[in-house]
Amino acid sequence: MTACRFLQPTLAAIFLGAALAGCVATTQTLPPTLPTADLKDRTTASDESDAQKRAQARMDLASAYFGRGQVRTALDEVKLAIAADPNYGQAFNLRGLIYANLGDNARAEESFKRALQLNPADADALHNYAYFLCEQKRYGESTALFNQALAVPQYGGAARTLLALGVCQAFAGQLAQSDVSLSRSYELDPANPATATNLAQVLYQRGEYERARFYIRHVNALANVSNAQTLWLAARIEHKIGDEGGAAEFGRQLRNRFPDSREASAYARGAFDE
Repeated sequence: MTACRFLQPTLAAIFLGAALAGCVATTQTLPPTLPTADLKDRTTASDESDAQKRAQARMDLASAYFGRGQVRTALDEVKLAIAADPNYGQAFNLRGLIYANLGDNARAEESFKRALQLNPADADALHNYAYFLCEQKRYGESTALFNQALAVPQYGGAARTLLALGVCQAFAGQLAQSDVSLSRSYELDPANPATATNLAQVLYQRGEYERARFYIRHVNALANVSNAQTLWLAARIEHKIGDEGGAAEFGRQLRNRFPDSREASAYARGAFDE
């Protein structure tokens, strides 16, 4: 599962924030992940001690509470999981997400470090700690951890981690590297509108308007995914290309569907380069 700014358990669409000059400002950024089962060992109930079973039951509750936004209740359950099994790395990973959500960065970082001490190959913990560091603008450390997650054998979350890496590289102003990461993510998961939107935004920033048009048109073709930000980005791309008819069509959709949005106001002013 994914989380948005450590708050929401699911990912709808991800957009670059105001850290990029002229970028689309949105409420969603990139995605830590809730812990997943370790695929290396298939432990059955008969292999687990009573303490491990208690810890797993508490972790299941903690994950459920966290997914519903009941963060402090989730923290209580994680504490009980760790009390039952102090070597439960996934519990420390989730504790890191919870403390990050609560704005307690010192305890969040300590939790992620402990999770990785217990299991250095925990790709979920590597991903989460990397994004946490990205939000602290510690971009070099963040990139190194994302790459460690991607190097974990048989890691199934490469598309998600490449997306996170690409967004963080864009935040750092590394647009060429971001293009590479997001393009790789798109190759692995072309159906993810978050990847296409972020890639279109980066390409727009780089002046590659035809490529940007390709990706954002795929997003705006989905009525349940397109929104004021994606329509405004498309209008700006069409304007840069010189297709004023295309820009006007996206502007019309923007006015009709999101008349009170900041983007509709910008379109009405003709503020394509704000």
